[in-house]
Amino acid sequence: MSSLPQASEMFGTTDPRDLAAKADGFNDAVTKSLNAGARGEFSPSAGQFAGMVAQGPSSAMDALEKAAANPALAKAIGSDVLASLQQQVMASREIVKDITIGDGVSTGSPIGTGLVPFDLEAPAKYLAPRPTPLRNKLPREKGQGTARRFKRITGITGSGTGGVGSFHPGISEATQNNFAPPGGGNALYLNRGAKISYAGDDKIVPYFEFGVSDSVTFAAQYAGQGFQDVRALSAQSLLYSSMLLEERMLLMGRGTASGFSGALAAPAITITLRAPATGETAITGATTTLWVKATSDAGDFGQSVLSAVASVSASAGTVADVNITSTVVGAVGYRAYVGTGSGAPADSAIWFGGRTGSRKFTIQGALPTSGIAASTVAADTSAYANGYDGILPTVLGSSSGYVKDINGAFDAVSPGSEFQTLFASLYQNVKADPDEILFNGTDRKNLSELLKNSSSTNYRLTLQQDEIGNAVIGSVITAIQNEVTGKVVPMTVHPWMPQGNTAVLSYTLPIPDSQVSNVWSVVNVQDYMGINWPVIDFQYQMSSYWQGTFVCYAPAWNGAITGISL
Repeated sequence: MSSLPQASEMFGTTDPRDLAAKADGFNDAVTKSLNAGARGEFSPSAGQFAGMVAQGPSSAMDALEKAAANPALAKAIGSDVLASLQQQVMASREIVKDITIGDGVSTGSPIGTGLVPFDLEAPAKYLAPRPTPLRNKLPREKGQGTARRFKRITGITGSGTGGVGSFHPGISEATQNNFAPPGGGNALYLNRGAKISYAGDDKIVPYFEFGVSDSVTFAAQYAGQGFQDVRALSAQSLLYSSMLLEERMLLMGRGTASGFSGALAAPAITITLRAPATGETAITGATTTLWVKATSDAGDFGQSVLSAVASVSASAGTVADVNITSTVVGAVGYRAYVGTGSGAPADSAIWFGGRTGSRKFTIQGALPTSGIAASTVAADTSAYANGYDGILPTVLGSSSGYVKDINGAFDAVSPGSEFQTLFASLYQNVKADPDEILFNGTDRKNLSELLKNSSSTNYRLTLQQDEIGNAVIGSVITAIQNEVTGKVVPMTVHPWMPQGNTAVLSYTLPIPDSQVSNVWSVVNVQDYMGINWPVIDFQYQMSSYWQGTFVCYAPAWNGAITGISL
């Protein structure tokens, strides 16, 4: 390999004073050459003018070559030494040519990936969605003990609620009514108006414990230094996961303790064949018979046990409609499992075919042969002993103020009429005036499309003259006006709402002295806490913990529209 000559060889002397003088001259000439190129100062004789911008050397080797070509060096070090220096520069250029980063086709040299930096952005991008609108909105109260207990007066004479009737209060001087003494005994007939009646109940809502965990190995923590604090990421993710899971419980959790909704019943089903409609695809993969089972859907946390099997002989060029014969109270939809063969296949051989938000599911296209097998539905997972009822089980249950399973699309003739019927019923029964409607995104989109496209509706969209050139395509319903009370009720898309369901909620009561500050409330004995466990092996472990429950003080002031088809 070529190397630069020694100073004595470059300058032709061994005298230290002479070497120092010639080295200073060499350095001064090189510096002036480089600075002149950077400033763009060129000789007028070369057709250039001082002050023009010129591109400087693109690399250290280019700069060295330019300096070696400067005539001033010859005066400083002599022509023989300069010639030797120029030879050494050219030899070094040949070495540089062997070091490449690759041209996108051939590999680099001497390392296939090239001698290039790794431009890694730190830290890792955190893309997991984390919306928790209910948790952010609902009040959180402090609890104590093992359960939340409250007493309710649900009706008095004249209220029309709680099963208490009404009577005319007119009296005269001769009016006599029977008043039994509080401790019992003979009745007393007194000249006064009749006694009023009451209805009420005593509610006990138990507290439950909740928590999730995560761990970080020593190797992961220390290897991540300089890029990301992995333990901090674990703690952050643990908090977000706790919040997201609580959000889903608040929306659709089901409990099995006394007073809660309990497990969903399995649906009863039938199956029929028909010709494909527009946009549908005939079934393929069927052999002799189609066999179908279904479960009632509880949302994100599970489903009921499997239904009895239904079957139909396979026929080319058809699709199959699976019909739920009657609504399962509390179900947010239904899941279908499909198989084929001459005899009924085992549960492990029928496969998840899809979900429906209404009471009809259409099997079409290629039959599933993999994925979620029905064998995973070995037991009910729709309700949990360590959990409470969320919003959907409450508004779809027996204590709800109004539930309507429309088992189809929204009314195309009068979009939104289903909600006007609900508003009227709630007002008639308890004088409710709801505050918000929670929607699935697809369901609100479909309702908005009906409003725009229905030829029978009295609504219309208008573009003003100054908007003609700036029209925005698309229109969405953001609220519906309660035609009974006049309140404008906002429609909100909840990110985890199962398709086919809406929840119409009251957050406060139109009764000033009801002693109910909030219709819905999270009550925690212990709110979120993080626990860093003692290190017992080569990993850091952490858990979240909270203890509490979810309370609805006035279910009858809420309602639901369900069974909405796509």
